[in-house]
Amino acid sequence: MKRNHFFTWPLAVLASQLSWAQIKIEANEKINPMVQNFVNEVNTNSQLEGMAYELLDGIGPRLVGTPEMLAANEWTANKLKSWDIEANLQQFGTWRGWQRGITHVDMTHPRIKSLSATQLGWCPSTKKPIEAEVIILPKVSSKSEFDQWLSSVKGKIVLMSQYQKIGRSDEQIKEFGTPELYEKLKAEKELESKNFRDYMKNIGYDITTLPQALEKAGAVGIVVSNWTGIMGASRIFGAKTTKTPMIDIEMEDYGMLYRMAEKGAKPQIKIETNSKQLPEAKTFNTIGIIKGKEKPNEYVVLSAHLDSWDGSQGATDNGTGTLTMLETMRILKKEYPNNKRTIVLGLWGSEEQGLNGSRSFIEDNPEIAKGIQAVFNQDNGTGRVVGISGQGFVKSYDYIGRWLNAVPKMVKDHIKTDFPSMPDKGGSDHSSFVAAGIPGFSLGSLNWGYFGYTWHTTKDTYDKIVFDELKNNVVLAATLAYMASEDPEFTSREKRVMPQDEKGESLQWPEMKKPIRSSKDFK
Repeated sequence: MKRNHFFTWPLAVLASQLSWAQIKIEANEKINPMVQNFVNEVNTNSQLEGMAYELLDGIGPRLVGTPEMLAANEWTANKLKSWDIEANLQQFGTWRGWQRGITHVDMTHPRIKSLSATQLGWCPSTKKPIEAEVIILPKVSSKSEFDQWLSSVKGKIVLMSQYQKIGRSDEQIKEFGTPELYEKLKAEKELESKNFRDYMKNIGYDITTLPQALEKAGAVGIVVSNWTGIMGASRIFGAKTTKTPMIDIEMEDYGMLYRMAEKGAKPQIKIETNSKQLPEAKTFNTIGIIKGKEKPNEYVVLSAHLDSWDGSQGATDNGTGTLTMLETMRILKKEYPNNKRTIVLGLWGSEEQGLNGSRSFIEDNPEIAKGIQAVFNQDNGTGRVVGISGQGFVKSYDYIGRWLNAVPKMVKDHIKTDFPSMPDKGGSDHSSFVAAGIPGFSLGSLNWGYFGYTWHTTKDTYDKIVFDELKNNVVLAATLAYMASEDPEFTSREKRVMPQDEKGESLQWPEMKKPIRSSKDFK
C-alpha cells in the first residue's frame, strides 16, 4: 500500500486492510522461537517499501559503468552500516563509463507524432538532433546483393528489426479468437519469424554485425524494436555502434514507420539522445558481513545482483532480489545476535554481462569460498519462492530438507523441491558458486509474467513489485540462513554422477569461467 501524506487512515481500518497479507503461523504448528521472531518483524516492521522507493525511484536503473550503479553500491553499503552491519565495496574491474540522458524521437513527415523510444545502453549521443528519412531493409537474398544495397543507406535512418504484423499477445488471441483463427495466426507468426531468421542468415549478418555494417556505410541512425510479445513491452539491451545513435522504438510506432517506408511515404524522424560518454568506471560488489561468533571462518551467503539493464527501473531484475536480501540481513542482525557462522551478503555487479561480480568474488576471496556452507540466491522476479533444487550435490536433500523443516508452513507449502537435480550452467549468480563446487541454491520464484513482461524491459518498474510476496521470501531466506548457520555439520560438496546425453556421452559439471573484468574484453 502506498503512503499518502495528505490523508491518514483510521488505525482500525488500516489494520483490517493489512491483516490478511501477514505471514501466519497455523494454530497447531510448532515453530522455532527464532523463526517466530523473523515472522513478527516481517509482519510489523517491514522496511521493503521504503527501501524500494529509495533504490528504484531515487537511484533508478543500475547499468554497469554508470554513476547510478556506483550510487546503488554506495546506498546499499550505507544502508547496511546504518544497521550496524560491516559493509564495503570490493572492486573487481572497470567498465565503459556512460550516463543516460534525454531520449526524444518524433516523426516529422508525413505528419507530426512523438514516438515511444528508448536509447540503448552505452549509445553514442547525437550531440545535436538528427533528422532523416527512415528506410527498411531491402528484399534481397544474398550477402552480395545486400552489400551492394549498403551504399544507399548514407544519411538515412534504418529500421533493422522484424516487422510485427499483429501486436496482440498470444494469450489475448487465444482468449478471444476462435481455435481456428488462433492456430492460423500462430502459424503465420512462426513462419514470419522463420523467414526473418533465414533472411538474416542469407545476408550474412546478425544483431551485432548488422548495426556495425550500417554504421560503417554511413547510416545516421539505427532503429530496433525488440518486442517481447506483450503489448507495450520492449527489451532494452546495449548499443552495438560507436558513433551512430541506436534506439529502440516500441512495436506500435515501429510498425507504423515500417508500413510508411514500405508504401513509399518516405517517413522522416528526428532523434535526440543526450547521453554522456564518461571515463572508464570502477566496478564493485557490495559486501555485507555479520561475523560468526563460533565459526567465523565458515560462511552463509545471501546473494542477489544489484546491477540491471536500464530500459526502466530494474525493479524485478533484480531490485526485488536486492531488497529481499537487504531486508533479510537487517532482520538477522536484529533478531539473531549470536549467529554461529559468518553471514555474508553479496550484491553483485555486472551480472547482466556474464555473472562477473560473483565470479570475481570467488576468484578474489579463496578463503571465504573454501568455507562457504551454502549460498542462497534470488533473481527471478517478484513472486513467492516456489522451487529449490539440489544443484547436483548428492547430500543436498539431507541439509536443505532439515533447514526447510523450520520454515513456516504458510511459506514452505508453496515450495517444490528436486534432489539432487542437475547443476545450473548459468542464468544467475548461484551458478558461479555451483561451477566452483560450492553449494549454491536458487530460490526460484513464481514468475508473475517475469519473462514476457518485466525481464529486461521498459516495464520493469516499481509498480510491478508485489511486496507481500517479498515478505514471504524474506521469512524463507532468514530461516534458511539461520538454520544453515546453526547446523552442527559442514555441508557436503559431493557431486552427483552426471548422466549421459542422447548420444551416450557423459554430461560434464559446469565449467568455472573467468570473470570479465573490463568492457574492453566484453564481446
